[in-house]
Amino acid sequence: MKRLLLAGVGLFAASLLPAASHAQGTVKIGLILPYSGQFADTATQIDDGIKLYLKQHGNKLGGMNVEIVRKDTGGINPPVAKRLAEELVTRDNVDILAGFALTPNALAAAEVSAQAKKFMVVMNAATAIITTKSPYMARTSFTVPQVNETLATWAEKNGDKSAYTMVTDYGPGIDAETAFQKAFSAAGGSVVGSVRMAVQNPDFSAYVQRAKDLNPQSIFVMIPGGSQPGAFGKAMAERGIDPRKTEVLGQAEIADEHALASMGDVAEGIITSGNYDYNLDNPMNKEFVKDYNADYNRNPDFFSVGGYDGTHLIDIALTKDGGKTDGDSLIAAAKGASWDSPRGPMSIDPETRDVIETVYIRKVEKVNDKLVNVTIASFPNVKDPFKAAMQK
Repeated sequence: MKRLLLAGVGLFAASLLPAASHAQGTVKIGLILPYSGQFADTATQIDDGIKLYLKQHGNKLGGMNVEIVRKDTGGINPPVAKRLAEELVTRDNVDILAGFALTPNALAAAEVSAQAKKFMVVMNAATAIITTKSPYMARTSFTVPQVNETLATWAEKNGDKSAYTMVTDYGPGIDAETAFQKAFSAAGGSVVGSVRMAVQNPDFSAYVQRAKDLNPQSIFVMIPGGSQPGAFGKAMAERGIDPRKTEVLGQAEIADEHALASMGDVAEGIITSGNYDYNLDNPMNKEFVKDYNADYNRNPDFFSVGGYDGTHLIDIALTKDGGKTDGDSLIAAAKGASWDSPRGPMSIDPETRDVIETVYIRKVEKVNDKLVNVTIASFPNVKDPFKAAMQK
């Protein structure tokens, strides 16, 4: 029986090896995203960022033609994500795994990346531990602690001495809660309470009322993008919370362009931290926003720039390693890579394979009768603090 089990493990590992080579001079990328369901627009924005980069570079990366195989997880579905990653490696014979909007799916696919020795580029999923799960993985989005520890420290230094935290009860939400509370307390603030909320379309009314009853100086919120920020804004309005009086802090999702459109004027005054906004004032971003609007008739968001820069990283790695597509060559080339992005200067930490970038603090203000995020502080070259602590 033991010999049979060992043989089975060997056969599984062998099945993850590429079955056959594909067209010479072509790099094949397996793209795993939630193209349907609650997070479909997230997938669209990431994919559009990828397509724009490819268009701008003649559909070549590292001088090689590009073939993309797209797979839909339908939402948060780790078993499906793992199965799709296995199929991409064994059946579709891809060189690179990419995409990964959602943490549970990225964690599931990481095992395949590690076993098959496939370069894996995470373009959004932001829970800190993800890149520790495969030595062949790099991330081009951000980490939850990276943006929320920065926000917490800034908030305390700017007058917030008490805070209540409200997060979605899944990996990124728990990461956000831990990061914000740790940094806020370390800076001298007091966390007066916390709550973890259901992932699937919760009714925020009771949660918001509880926060109001405790009367903190600030409320920290981390919820998924999509439909939930609008529902949260409605609950704030109904329960009489005004972000101009009680500071409402959060990760970028609660105040991106689409969230502001659904929330309306109740969003005015919300303060968020993030790595990108289409209003960033730099020449590269202005060109990026112009080209993105021309192709997709909408503004890019941090999902878009994650896909755009993820494709840029693949381009850099293939160029640097001379077109080699094996995982060892690609991850070696990706470590320490640096470039200018629409979000500003960024690089890949050679030790953690995670992104180093500027974190922006923004406040929702009405400009020319339109709600926009206005940058009020910026912190360059921020590393993921979770892994920095692990290295000490």
